[in-house]
Amino acid sequence: MAKRFLSSPSQSISFKFREASFDLLKDFLINLNKRNKENLSSLSKCSGSFKDKRLIEYILLMTKELRLDPLVGYHAIELFQRFMVRHLTDLFTTPTPQGATAGPPTSYEGAVFDKLKEKFPLIIFSCVQLASKMSLHSHIIDNNTAVRFLHSVGHSVSKQTVLKSELMVLKGLEFRLNAPNPLTYVEILLEVLGHNEQSVPVERLHHLCHHVLQFVSLQRTSIYDSLLVTTIQCGSPSPEQREKFVTVTEDCMLLGVGVIAVATFILHVRKWEQVLGELSHITGISQRSISDFVCVTLMHIVRGSSLVPST
Repeated sequence: MAKRFLSSPSQSISFKFREASFDLLKDFLINLNKRNKENLSSLSKCSGSFKDKRLIEYILLMTKELRLDPLVGYHAIELFQRFMVRHLTDLFTTPTPQGATAGPPTSYEGAVFDKLKEKFPLIIFSCVQLASKMSLHSHIIDNNTAVRFLHSVGHSVSKQTVLKSELMVLKGLEFRLNAPNPLTYVEILLEVLGHNEQSVPVERLHHLCHHVLQFVSLQRTSIYDSLLVTTIQCGSPSPEQREKFVTVTEDCMLLGVGVIAVATFILHVRKWEQVLGELSHITGISQRSISDFVCVTLMHIVRGSSLVPST
């Protein structure tokens, strides 16, 4: 891909578990649960549409190339999803420009997508750049670095263009950048798990959880399709069932406990039932729901995919 752009590599963050107080963990958990419920209650029909495997891989590779904390990548994915849904909704609900209706019915839609196609790589980068500014553990990607990086991957843009793109994304998101981030859920749930169950090796689980989350994110479509079939016990889900299932595919709390449970099964299967029960107790998600997620994910891992991180 591109050459290295930062003068010194960002150091991997050394997490120290079991140091946060009970009251602090309680507040964190309540806040996460509240944000997750708010997000699930305001989903659009297009939620998840811009979490294509290629897009996720592109963002995660860009994050790695820029030596940013993994949290930045997952945050950028959520920002990009939200922005694209809002942006396209705004474009298609505004009055059709005069003269556009003279052509075929799809002419205006085609023109919108053609114009958007040109901006697509820059929009993605703007989401990564904004996410880097929200992270406490990463370098902030300034405009000089942005221009150099984009040029190295074949996009020659000016600093002004980078600024305009960043502002467009900010306005599209109504300056609300604190989107639920699945890795945040994983790490805080691990912290709570370590506090409640001292015998669980959360330090080792933390490392493996990164790989499991990456796998689930990249295999998102096939994993959730299998989970839907398992849930409804029907091999051909209806459009209505798929639409309702969006509240499952966008549930960060379920994803968080599912990732931890998968990592526990792989790393320390003797602790799995204990961890399963504790995760259910912490979140209120049924053990059956967590087990279904784990079984489906493990099935896809065994089918020939790998948890070895991409290079």
